[in-house]
Amino acid sequence: MKSVQLFGECTDKEVDLLLEGHILERCTKGKMLFVSGDNAERYYVIKNGWVKIFRETLDGAQAIIDILTEGHTFGETSIFEENTYPYSAEVVEPSEILSLSLRKLRYLIENNPKFALSMLSSMARYRRQQDTEIEHRSLQNAPQRIGCFILRLMPNQNEAKGRPITIHLPYDKTLIASRLGMQPETFSRALSKLKDATGINIKGSTLEIQSIDPLIDFSCSACTSEFPCKDLGCKSCV
Repeated sequence: MKSVQLFGECTDKEVDLLLEGHILERCTKGKMLFVSGDNAERYYVIKNGWVKIFRETLDGAQAIIDILTEGHTFGETSIFEENTYPYSAEVVEPSEILSLSLRKLRYLIENNPKFALSMLSSMARYRRQQDTEIEHRSLQNAPQRIGCFILRLMPNQNEAKGRPITIHLPYDKTLIASRLGMQPETFSRALSKLKDATGINIKGSTLEIQSIDPLIDFSCSACTSEFPCKDLGCKSCV
Protein backbone atom coordinates (compact mmCIF):
# COMPACT_ATOMS: atom_id res chain seq x y z
CA MET A 1 0.00 0.00 0.00
CA LYS A 2 2.87 2.40 0.70
CA SER A 3 3.82 2.19 -2.99
CA VAL A 4 0.51 3.96 -3.73
CA GLN A 5 1.24 7.69 -3.75
CA LEU A 6 -1.72 8.54 -1.55
CA PHE A 7 -0.46 6.30 1.26
CA GLY A 8 3.25 7.11 1.06
CA GLU A 9 3.23 9.08 4.35
CA CYS A 10 1.28 6.48 6.34
CA THR A 11 2.75 4.50 9.22
CA ASP A 12 2.30 0.73 9.31
CA LYS A 13 -0.42 1.21 11.93
CA GLU A 14 -2.28 3.66 9.70
CA VAL A 15 -2.02 1.33 6.72
CA ASP A 16 -3.49 -1.44 8.87
CA LEU A 17 -6.35 0.91 9.80
CA LEU A 18 -7.06 1.71 6.15
CA LEU A 19 -7.02 -1.98 5.24
CA GLU A 20 -9.56 -2.96 7.89
CA GLY A 21 -12.57 -4.43 6.13
CA HIS A 22 -10.96 -4.23 2.69
CA ILE A 23 -12.32 -6.28 -0.20
CA LEU A 24 -10.19 -7.53 -3.11
CA GLU A 25 -12.38 -7.95 -6.18
CA ARG A 26 -11.43 -9.80 -9.35
CA CYS A 27 -13.47 -7.95 -11.93
CA THR A 28 -14.34 -8.88 -15.49
CA LYS A 29 -14.43 -6.43 -18.37
CA GLY A 30 -17.63 -4.38 -18.34
CA LYS A 31 -18.28 -4.51 -14.58
CA MET A 32 -19.72 -1.26 -13.24
CA LEU A 33 -18.17 -0.39 -9.88
CA PHE A 34 -20.45 2.57 -9.22
CA VAL A 35 -22.55 5.17 -11.03
CA SER A 36 -22.41 8.94 -10.67
CA GLY A 37 -24.70 10.03 -7.84
CA ASP A 38 -24.52 6.72 -5.95
CA ASN A 39 -23.98 6.96 -2.20
CA ALA A 40 -20.25 6.66 -1.57
CA GLU A 41 -19.07 4.37 1.21
CA ARG A 42 -15.88 3.01 -0.34
CA TYR A 43 -12.97 4.09 -2.51
CA TYR A 44 -10.73 1.97 -4.71
CA VAL A 45 -7.12 1.09 -5.47
CA ILE A 46 -6.26 -0.70 -8.72
CA LYS A 47 -3.93 -3.64 -8.13
CA ASN A 48 -3.82 -4.45 -11.84
CA GLY A 49 -5.98 -3.84 -14.90
CA TRP A 50 -7.77 -0.75 -16.24
CA VAL A 51 -10.79 1.26 -15.11
CA LYS A 52 -12.70 3.90 -17.07
CA ILE A 53 -13.87 7.01 -15.21
CA PHE A 54 -16.66 8.84 -17.01
CA ARG A 55 -19.85 10.88 -16.89
CA GLU A 56 -22.91 10.55 -19.11
CA THR A 57 -24.47 13.38 -21.06
CA LEU A 58 -28.23 13.92 -21.13
CA ASP A 59 -28.46 12.07 -24.45
CA GLY A 60 -26.60 9.05 -23.06
CA ALA A 61 -23.16 9.67 -24.58
CA GLN A 62 -20.10 9.07 -22.41
CA ALA A 63 -17.62 11.80 -21.55
CA ILE A 64 -14.47 9.94 -20.53
CA ILE A 65 -12.62 11.71 -17.74
CA ASP A 66 -9.75 9.25 -17.38
CA ILE A 67 -8.68 5.65 -17.76
CA LEU A 68 -6.70 4.49 -14.74
CA THR A 69 -4.41 1.57 -14.06
CA GLU A 70 -2.14 -0.10 -11.48
CA GLY A 71 -1.50 1.93 -8.32
CA HIS A 72 -4.13 4.56 -9.02
CA THR A 73 -6.89 5.41 -6.55
CA PHE A 74 -10.37 6.64 -7.39
CA GLY A 75 -13.54 7.48 -5.50
CA GLU A 76 -11.63 9.02 -2.60
CA THR A 77 -12.67 12.59 -3.41
CA SER A 78 -16.29 11.59 -2.72
CA ILE A 79 -15.73 12.64 0.88
CA PHE A 80 -15.68 16.22 -0.44
CA GLU A 81 -18.75 15.64 -2.65
CA GLU A 82 -21.45 15.15 0.02
CA ASN A 83 -20.62 11.44 0.07
CA THR A 84 -21.79 10.75 -3.47
CA TYR A 85 -19.65 9.68 -6.40
CA PRO A 86 -19.10 12.56 -8.86
CA TYR A 87 -18.53 10.17 -11.78
CA SER A 88 -19.08 6.56 -12.85
CA ALA A 89 -16.44 3.80 -12.91
CA GLU A 90 -16.37 0.79 -15.24
CA VAL A 91 -13.76 -1.97 -15.60
CA VAL A 92 -12.45 -2.03 -19.20
CA GLU A 93 -10.00 -4.94 -18.90
CA PRO A 94 -9.90 -7.85 -16.41
CA SER A 95 -8.71 -6.26 -13.17
CA GLU A 96 -7.99 -6.80 -9.48
CA ILE A 97 -9.32 -3.90 -7.45
CA LEU A 98 -9.11 -3.21 -3.74
CA SER A 99 -12.06 -1.40 -2.14
CA LEU A 100 -11.55 0.42 1.16
CA SER A 101 -13.68 2.28 3.70
CA LEU A 102 -14.18 6.00 3.13
CA ARG A 103 -15.04 6.40 6.81
CA LYS A 104 -11.55 5.25 7.82
CA LEU A 105 -10.01 7.50 5.17
CA ARG A 106 -11.89 10.50 6.57
CA TYR A 107 -10.71 9.62 10.10
CA LEU A 108 -7.09 9.58 8.93
CA ILE A 109 -7.44 12.90 7.10
CA GLU A 110 -8.85 14.51 10.25
CA ASN A 111 -6.17 13.08 12.55
CA ASN A 112 -2.98 13.00 10.47
CA PRO A 113 -1.83 16.33 8.97
CA LYS A 114 0.93 14.61 6.95
CA PHE A 115 -1.60 12.30 5.36
CA ALA A 116 -3.94 15.21 4.64
CA LEU A 117 -1.08 17.04 2.90
CA SER A 118 -0.22 13.87 0.97
CA MET A 119 -3.80 13.67 -0.27
CA LEU A 120 -3.71 17.34 -1.30
CA SER A 121 -0.44 16.67 -3.13
CA SER A 122 -2.00 13.74 -4.96
CA MET A 123 -4.98 15.88 -5.98
CA ALA A 124 -2.67 18.70 -7.12
CA ARG A 125 -0.62 16.29 -9.21
CA TYR A 126 -3.76 15.02 -10.90
CA ARG A 127 -4.84 18.62 -11.55
CA ARG A 128 -1.47 19.28 -13.24
CA GLN A 129 -2.11 16.27 -15.45
CA GLN A 130 -5.53 17.64 -16.41
CA ASP A 131 -4.01 21.05 -17.16
CA THR A 132 -1.46 19.37 -19.45
CA GLU A 133 -4.22 17.52 -21.28
CA ILE A 134 -6.12 20.77 -21.85
CA GLU A 135 -2.90 22.20 -23.27
CA HIS A 136 -2.46 19.19 -25.56
CA ARG A 137 -5.98 19.46 -26.95
CA SER A 138 -5.36 23.14 -27.65
CA LEU A 139 -1.88 22.87 -29.20
CA GLN A 140 -1.30 19.32 -30.48
CA ASN A 141 -2.86 17.84 -33.58
CA ALA A 142 -4.44 14.36 -33.45
CA PRO A 143 -1.29 12.38 -34.47
CA GLN A 144 0.77 14.25 -31.85
CA ARG A 145 -1.75 13.44 -29.10
CA ILE A 146 -1.56 9.75 -30.02
CA GLY A 147 2.24 9.95 -29.98
CA CYS A 148 2.15 11.50 -26.51
CA PHE A 149 -0.19 8.72 -25.35
CA ILE A 150 2.26 6.09 -26.66
CA LEU A 151 5.23 7.75 -24.94
CA ARG A 152 3.39 7.66 -21.62
CA LEU A 153 2.87 3.90 -21.99
CA MET A 154 6.61 3.26 -21.78
CA PRO A 155 7.40 1.63 -18.42
CA ASN A 156 10.70 3.46 -18.03
CA GLN A 157 10.93 6.59 -20.12
CA ASN A 158 14.61 7.22 -19.33
CA GLU A 159 15.69 3.72 -20.41
CA ALA A 160 13.57 3.72 -23.59
CA LYS A 161 15.99 5.94 -25.49
CA GLY A 162 18.56 4.33 -27.74
CA ARG A 163 16.96 0.91 -28.16
CA PRO A 164 14.05 -0.72 -30.00
CA ILE A 165 10.91 -1.13 -27.93
CA THR A 166 7.62 -2.99 -28.35
CA ILE A 167 4.43 -1.60 -26.81
CA HIS A 168 1.04 -3.25 -26.56
CA LEU A 169 -1.97 -0.95 -26.53
CA PRO A 170 -3.60 -1.61 -23.16
CA TYR A 171 -7.23 -1.45 -24.25
CA ASP A 172 -9.50 -1.13 -27.28
CA LYS A 173 -8.58 1.50 -29.88
CA THR A 174 -12.11 2.91 -29.80
CA LEU A 175 -11.66 3.59 -26.09
CA ILE A 176 -8.25 5.16 -26.69
CA ALA A 177 -9.84 7.44 -29.27
CA SER A 178 -12.49 8.55 -26.76
CA ARG A 179 -9.82 9.04 -24.11
CA LEU A 180 -7.98 11.39 -26.47
CA GLY A 181 -11.12 13.26 -27.50
CA MET A 182 -11.36 11.80 -31.02
CA GLN A 183 -13.87 9.92 -33.10
CA PRO A 184 -12.70 6.38 -34.05
CA GLU A 185 -12.31 7.31 -37.72
CA THR A 186 -10.20 10.34 -36.77
CA PHE A 187 -8.05 8.11 -34.57
CA SER A 188 -7.43 5.64 -37.42
CA ARG A 189 -6.36 8.38 -39.84
CA ALA A 190 -4.18 10.06 -37.21
CA LEU A 191 -2.49 6.76 -36.31
CA SER A 192 -1.64 6.24 -39.98
CA LYS A 193 -0.15 9.74 -40.17
CA LEU A 194 1.85 9.08 -37.00
CA LYS A 195 3.23 5.90 -38.55
CA ASP A 196 4.35 7.78 -41.68
CA ALA A 197 5.89 10.62 -39.65
CA THR A 198 7.81 8.54 -37.10
CA GLY A 199 8.44 5.13 -38.68
CA ILE A 200 6.66 3.09 -36.02
CA ASN A 201 5.34 -0.29 -37.13
CA ILE A 202 1.73 -1.14 -36.21
CA LYS A 203 0.46 -4.72 -36.06
CA GLY A 204 -3.02 -4.80 -34.56
CA SER A 205 -2.61 -3.65 -30.97
CA THR A 206 1.20 -4.03 -31.02
CA LEU A 207 3.54 -1.14 -31.80
CA GLU A 208 7.16 -1.76 -32.77
CA ILE A 209 9.39 1.28 -32.35
CA GLN A 210 12.98 1.08 -33.58
CA SER A 211 13.87 4.45 -32.07
CA ILE A 212 11.71 6.73 -29.96
CA ASP A 213 13.65 9.85 -30.99
CA PRO A 214 11.46 10.58 -34.06
CA LEU A 215 8.37 9.97 -31.90
CA ILE A 216 9.64 12.40 -29.27
CA ASP A 217 10.55 15.05 -31.84
CA PHE A 218 7.17 14.75 -33.53
CA SER A 219 4.94 14.55 -30.45
CA CYS A 220 6.69 16.87 -28.01
CA SER A 221 7.26 19.80 -30.37
CA ALA A 222 3.83 21.22 -29.50
CA CYS A 223 4.13 20.72 -25.73
CA THR A 224 5.56 22.91 -22.97
CA SER A 225 7.03 19.84 -21.21
CA GLU A 226 10.15 17.92 -22.21
CA PHE A 227 10.54 14.16 -22.48
CA PRO A 228 10.68 12.30 -20.15
CA CYS A 229 7.58 13.86 -18.61
CA LYS A 230 8.53 14.62 -15.01
CA ASP A 231 5.00 14.72 -13.61
CA LEU A 232 3.39 12.21 -15.98
CA GLY A 233 5.91 9.38 -16.01
CA CYS A 234 3.64 6.76 -14.43
CA LYS A 235 1.12 4.22 -15.60
CA SER A 236 -1.70 5.98 -13.88
CA CYS A 237 -1.39 8.97 -16.13
CA VAL A 238 -2.26 7.37 -19.43
